[in-house]
Amino acid sequence: MMNKAEMKQAILDAKDAKGLKWSDIAKAAGLSPEYTCSACLGMNHLDKKPADAVAKALGLGKEVASALQRFPLKTWTQTVPTDPLIYRWYEIVGVYGETIKEMINEKFGDGIMSAIDFSMEIDRQADPKGDRVVVKLNGKFLPYKSW
Repeated sequence: MMNKAEMKQAILDAKDAKGLKWSDIAKAAGLSPEYTCSACLGMNHLDKKPADAVAKALGLGKEVASALQRFPLKTWTQTVPTDPLIYRWYEIVGVYGETIKEMINEKFGDGIMSAIDFSMEIDRQADPKGDRVVVKLNGKFLPYKSW
């Protein structure tokens, strides 16, 4: 049985060998590029139909399709990642995390933004001073309840 780490490596190798983009793979799956990428990296799962479609698009077998369908164990190997792009997200949360919390609480009340009932879009915006990365996070508000 293929584990998620082996699945991830097989997918990345096949993606590179075929010269595919995440949008190509997502189109085959019928899902967003962001969610498809996350599942292929082992942090989410796919249902059977999209898992089979991803494996087929990549020229990979049933082991990969089965691994894509298994529920992930979401763990990180480093407390603070060293990859500069990922580290900057930690920096953003470190600098603006309390601000984000205050703004959400002010607008919605005491609660959190779901990372389960959630979507994300990543786009590129042309700018003469240097292109901009546009990230839209969209999560359901979940109020804390009293009992």
